[in-house]
Amino acid sequence: MSIPFSNTHYRIPHGFGSLLEGLTREILREQPDNIPAFAAAYFENLLEKREKTNCDPAEWGAKVDDRFYNNHAFKDQQVSEVPEPGTKPKATGPKATPTIAIESTEDEIERGIAALKIQAVYRGQRARREVKKLKIEKADEK
Repeated sequence: MSIPFSNTHYRIPHGFGSLLEGLTREILREQPDNIPAFAAAYFENLLEKREKTNCDPAEWGAKVDDRFYNNHAFKDQQVSEVPEPGTKPKATGPKATPTIAIESTEDEIERGIAALKIQAVYRGQRARREVKKLKIEKADEK
């Protein structure tokens, strides 16, 4: 029995949402008959990948979420050399996660911002068109 006016607030751990989104995406893509077995195999595969690559998808998802919502997680990241193929990246920072050197010029950033604005305008226009169609269909039904 749940108490509707409880002061208990549960918080979703960082990265858990992105892990569940990935699982959900794969379930919708594959349409398995036995979902619990599929989920077990999916997480087993993720564990193997994490052990091989030393990259935790839950931690990465948490950083992406932080960057999207707070834009603070990537500010303190150190840029390291790009490792040569076949070698492991050097550990930098307290958690020793692999980093990739990314350089972007102001021109590239401005082009990216312009592309985002164009996409937003297009999506807004498309949404307005759909709403207009729905209003016309609703008026025709009456």
